[in-house]
Amino acid sequence: MSIRSLNRREFSGLCMASLLSMPLDEASAQNTPTVNRAVKFRDGRTVPALGQGSARLTNGRHPEAAVEEALRTGISLGMTLIDTAELYGSEELIGRAISGQRDKVFLVSKVWPTHVAGDGIERACEASLKRLGTDHVDLYLLHWPQKSVGMSHIVAAFEELREKGKIRSWGVSNFGVREMEDLFRVPRGERCAANQLPYSLSDRDIERGVLPWCRRHGIPVMAYSPLGGSGAKLLRDKRLEQIGSQHGCTAAAVALAWAIRSGDVIAIPESGTAAHVKENAVALSLTLTPQDLQGLDAAFPLPR
Repeated sequence: MSIRSLNRREFSGLCMASLLSMPLDEASAQNTPTVNRAVKFRDGRTVPALGQGSARLTNGRHPEAAVEEALRTGISLGMTLIDTAELYGSEELIGRAISGQRDKVFLVSKVWPTHVAGDGIERACEASLKRLGTDHVDLYLLHWPQKSVGMSHIVAAFEELREKGKIRSWGVSNFGVREMEDLFRVPRGERCAANQLPYSLSDRDIERGVLPWCRRHGIPVMAYSPLGGSGAKLLRDKRLEQIGSQHGCTAAAVALAWAIRSGDVIAIPESGTAAHVKENAVALSLTLTPQDLQGLDAAFPLPR
């Protein structure tokens, strides 16, 4: 058999095939793919730009043992940020998946907006910590804006949890520009660490307002539904598949690499199988070319 040099596409394809067929313990030992994209919070902490979501992981699509294996696979491949919420019903499952390796994980959870009155935030946090089997979460978010309780009360409750060591930082989710401006007007509101928002090639609305606002204020955005929301429709997009074939990867990796391209967005796709997690993880080491990005902009333009 003749020996020749592999081009980039062939080499990437071989690497991807090797990763997808690799057992979990071997993948962990080799720690592939190499993580080279990270996002820094204003307090100096750094997290991988690609994490793992869990909003629908307990809906019965996959056995819980497979989901736990998928989460552990993600951790071994550098996707060490795991997002959950008291509403998702996934906290206990995540607690089992991270058992014995809590120190490797950046854990995010959320309080539901109807639980914020009185001492509700502390009680909700304590319940989440118990389900997760940990003494703290790294980032605690208000799940949605709400008007019945003032933001000053919510911020004060978050700050009290932080001072007690039950949370390392706090933030918000689904806040637009107006809500962010209102937040920054209350005492210590500027300590908000992150804003979690829907963001993908097929949902670019935040680029018109709240993403630039967060960028100006140094607040990272956590992108949920980065594969197109319900049904993950971007996985079947022919344009993404074509770009993926040129890089030896899947459409999922292309969509995720696009979402985290700027260096201040953390994408949190969810997957119930180790195989899909391995496909997602390739985005951490995938660099899209200017031509790729131009083509994606043309195929998925900003909404008018």
